[in-house]
Amino acid sequence: MNKDHFLEVRGLKKYFDAGRPGLFTRSRDIRHVHAVDGVDFDLHHSEVIALVGESGCGKSTLALLLMGLEDPTAGTVTFDGRDITHLNDRQRKDVRRKIQMVFQDPYESLNPTQTIEEIISEPLHVHGIAKEKGERDQRVRKALEDSGLKPAEVYLGRYPHELSGGQRQRVVIAAALVLEPEIILADEPVSMLDVSIRAEIINLLAELRITRQIAVIFITHDLGSVGFFADRVAVMYLGRIVEIGTMLEVLEKPGHPYTKALLSVIPVPNPRLRRERTILQGETPNPIDVPTGCRFHPRCPVAIEACKASDPPFVPLSKTHQAACLLLIK
Repeated sequence: MNKDHFLEVRGLKKYFDAGRPGLFTRSRDIRHVHAVDGVDFDLHHSEVIALVGESGCGKSTLALLLMGLEDPTAGTVTFDGRDITHLNDRQRKDVRRKIQMVFQDPYESLNPTQTIEEIISEPLHVHGIAKEKGERDQRVRKALEDSGLKPAEVYLGRYPHELSGGQRQRVVIAAALVLEPEIILADEPVSMLDVSIRAEIINLLAELRITRQIAVIFITHDLGSVGFFADRVAVMYLGRIVEIGTMLEVLEKPGHPYTKALLSVIPVPNPRLRRERTILQGETPNPIDVPTGCRFHPRCPVAIEACKASDPPFVPLSKTHQAACLLLIK
């Protein structure tokens, strides 16, 4: 394992059983949903990677695999030199102290019958940390205040329904911070919030990355919202990462047609800097019946005949920028 990479993902796949085809088909083979279909990437210490793609491309499933909430069909996940792909419950519990997840919906993430203090202190009880009340109270208050809820005493006795959506999401982040993790998997953490609050949560994660030296995988469908925040961006389509590079590289010189299409619809205030819009035709293909060849070719505006037959490899364009596209290889 590269010493600079403390999380390595290699060939990660997750197929869900979709049952057998209908009565009037000849095949009796069990079909599978190719939710994650061969993902490779590395995460460095204190790095922020934005994982971008349309709904249904496998972003959230990938996060669940990294958390150990789903078992992979194939591939490996290595964390800090240790293979964490297949762990038992006790071993997985140790890893979850260092890898925490912030889910999309703060309304569903919080127990409405618990106070904010009980919600944030619960992970400490589960993991047997800070058994002394004084230490536990100190960690709970610090996690709350580091999440932007100051002073902590104002919020400890409240219930989730007494908070705004932005405050609820800060409580979810505090519940993750209380274990002092090394990685946060943020799954669309701002999509349920008002536009005015989204920037505050993104700024909070950017600040925590510096003050707590936490690495972040920020899952989003909005490439424009993380331009100033992420070090690298990984573009995902139909279960695969099709392009990965530094944020500046991808924004200025996108290699894959799918990335170009995503960038073309980002609102730009200066009309002189606007790109010609690329509106993709049709829907994302059924992940049960993945297209042959390049899986993007049914919607690609520059596809050629060879794209229907050849599945392009993930090609290095530079040390940090990679893309998979037949047109780039030719």
